[in-house]
Amino acid sequence: MNKEIPNDEISLKELLEKTKDWFSYLLSQWKIIVLAGIIGAGLGLAYSISKKPVYTATLSFALEDEKSGGGLGGALGLASQFGLDLGGGGASIFTGSNLTELFKSRSMVEQTLLSPVVLEGKTISLAEMYIQNKGWREQWSANPKYKGIQFLPKADRKNYTRGQDSILGVMYQNLSQGGLAVGQKDKKVAIVSIDVVSNNELFSKYFCEALVKEVSDFYIDTKSKKSRENMLILERQTDSIRRELNGAITGVAVANDNTFGLNPAMNVRRAPSARRQVDVQANTAILTELVKQTELAKVTLRKETPLIQVIDQPILPLKKEKFGKTKGIVMGGVLAGFLVVLGLVGRRLFTQVVSS
Repeated sequence: MNKEIPNDEISLKELLEKTKDWFSYLLSQWKIIVLAGIIGAGLGLAYSISKKPVYTATLSFALEDEKSGGGLGGALGLASQFGLDLGGGGASIFTGSNLTELFKSRSMVEQTLLSPVVLEGKTISLAEMYIQNKGWREQWSANPKYKGIQFLPKADRKNYTRGQDSILGVMYQNLSQGGLAVGQKDKKVAIVSIDVVSNNELFSKYFCEALVKEVSDFYIDTKSKKSRENMLILERQTDSIRRELNGAITGVAVANDNTFGLNPAMNVRRAPSARRQVDVQANTAILTELVKQTELAKVTLRKETPLIQVIDQPILPLKKEKFGKTKGIVMGGVLAGFLVVLGLVGRRLFTQVVSS
């Protein structure tokens, strides 16, 4: 006998009947769905009221053009003849994504948090301002481990305790994961934008401005460090040779005074004056070259010092984003109703499977 092969395909009529059956079932449970929607709308409204507004501070600045070669090739070549490297051939390490990561680094963020800010007539650090915004002091009142912790402006970071380090670490994680965004608007344009997001308008503004200043100072100092060190060495050498030259000139004058009116036949007495004159000539030649190299080093330092021009600064009032009441009611009601519908469908399917 031929066995009948079961047909698992569902016809359009059966599909319509099943849809109608499910619709009738859900319609019969309308009271539960509506009640869940009302409760969800109430919860959404409560969330929108309790949710603090978010303020975004945005600052953008332009960096110098790294491709500008300048006209110092001849000057640097002249300086290299004297065995002096003025640091004009190095490339910058703080470009593109490197500069972006510098803004997000823990060192820069923590140094910014220790920057001073005037709040209600008192000078405190941004870290203390962050703690006040989060209400951590009230939470630490019963914990002697954190109760006496303070973050003074521009304090020495090396002297911090383990507890202070852990608190700064939490601040850094909170800011880096959702409160700080850094990026270039266009890869072809050296314009960097920084966004700082927080629940406190003044903190967003102050932290954004302080972070840019902290990174800019570090960037400028690091990029021009080699040229600055070379210039300082040349200035010390120039001052030393100038003192030697002044001493030699004085020595010549003293020797000439000692031999004034001396018998021309007595040449031995004139030897100190001749030796001093040689010292004057030698120191004059050395000083002339050092002055040239020092001036070249100063020009190189000006070239190596980058230009950071702020384009847009955060201006109060800042951009404000708030979870609206209407949005909370709609989203809460729809989400609660959807979850109840899923629960009803799952319960009916489970009942059918168990009873079959």
